[in-house]
Amino acid sequence: MNPNERGLLRSEMRERFQLKETIVTIVADKRSHISKAKQSIRHNRAVLERFIAFDPFFMSTLEPYDIQENVPEVVKRMIFAGNSMGIGPMSAVAGTIAAMAVESMVDEGATFAIIDNGGDIALINDRPVIIGAYAGTSPVKDLAFRIPVHKHITGICTSSGTVGPSISFGMADAAIVFSDDVSLADAAATALGNATYVGMEAVEKAFDVVKNIAGIKGAVVIQGKYIGMWGSIPEMIRANIDYDCITRG
Repeated sequence: MNPNERGLLRSEMRERFQLKETIVTIVADKRSHISKAKQSIRHNRAVLERFIAFDPFFMSTLEPYDIQENVPEVVKRMIFAGNSMGIGPMSAVAGTIAAMAVESMVDEGATFAIIDNGGDIALINDRPVIIGAYAGTSPVKDLAFRIPVHKHITGICTSSGTVGPSISFGMADAAIVFSDDVSLADAAATALGNATYVGMEAVEKAFDVVKNIAGIKGAVVIQGKYIGMWGSIPEMIRANIDYDCITRG
């Protein structure tokens, strides 16, 4: 997914930032807000790396991780999100890093901030924005969501079995989840992508993994020529998506 250039005003700033495997696009009104986001990403990546050095199993497991006391906040959020979906904590890493970066921007006074961490988006928006969906070679093209004003941080996260380097055991070109818990949205998108196989019936069946999870608003799956929707999702529109804006890992 990507914040569509056509949906943003000229006063808004966009910056691509990379720190090791983390590659993000940051959108904000002020340079100071972008600086705060980068500080947050640096800090939370360092915290996460230290924890993984202490317990490498945290990074490798695809199963729920035992909750421990006194773990760093970034680790705690990843554990709760992954456990909620019955999968490993690294399923929530991108969304968690993005959410905590946007939180730091809000602490700096931002009322408009977007972090796109490889298709896992955290945002707060004091005016509507258009977020485009990218589904690789699927014939479903130029699809976007018109995101209404949010006075709180919300998440739009995407997983794919055909696009990008992330691990997926399914065949979704795009499994998209909407939740105000960005970590949960990220883990849920992974689980939804894992559950998606070929054909419309398989797409509809995949939603079973998110239907009973508290905190998930809605979801969309694109698989080949098929598209399925469940729950409450933003208005879907056709838009001229600038695919050069996509944050690729």
